[in-house]
Amino acid sequence: MPTATSSTIEPVFSPLDLRGRPLTWQVGAVVLGTLFLALSSYIQVPMVPVPITMQTFAVTMVGALYGWRLGGITITAWLIEGALGMPVLAGGAAGAHHFAGPTGGYLFAFPVAGALMGWLAERGWNGNRVVLAFLGMLMSNALCLALGAAWLAAMIGAEQAIVHGVMPFIVGGVLKSALGAAVLRLLSRGKMHPTE
Repeated sequence: MPTATSSTIEPVFSPLDLRGRPLTWQVGAVVLGTLFLALSSYIQVPMVPVPITMQTFAVTMVGALYGWRLGGITITAWLIEGALGMPVLAGGAAGAHHFAGPTGGYLFAFPVAGALMGWLAERGWNGNRVVLAFLGMLMSNALCLALGAAWLAAMIGAEQAIVHGVMPFIVGGVLKSALGAAVLRLLSRGKMHPTE
């Protein structure tokens, strides 16, 4: 039976097991993760002032699969790419000005939301416990909406920020959280503990 110390040092949370990989693997994972995040940005439903995309799905998946540290680094690297002019943001958008506009709060919230999901995944909120994985994804989505709406409220007022920056994204957040939990479950099938 594993001790508390051994489970703290090496938590089993990811089918990718990136924590135990060499640095070159981790760098490669960051590159692939930023590509995944960029591709998710092209899947969108245009809305004003903030479009609906698959970004939050990708952000929470990167967090869950990479862990809070490497996930946060990967998401931040993707945002830096966007700020430097690479077409990796929603719909292929690029440029630092997006970080000062209506979507700025959501962009800054992404590394925090991904890190939260990674932190929870490291503590068992993963594919081995699909309900907890769903709740973790839901919490990460909610955090992203809350931080994004707070930023948006400074521009258009609190009521309008909730109407335009939160309400249209609630159903999508629930569906993306369910999809994320299902994907984690599928990816974790071979990683189940013997007692589960």
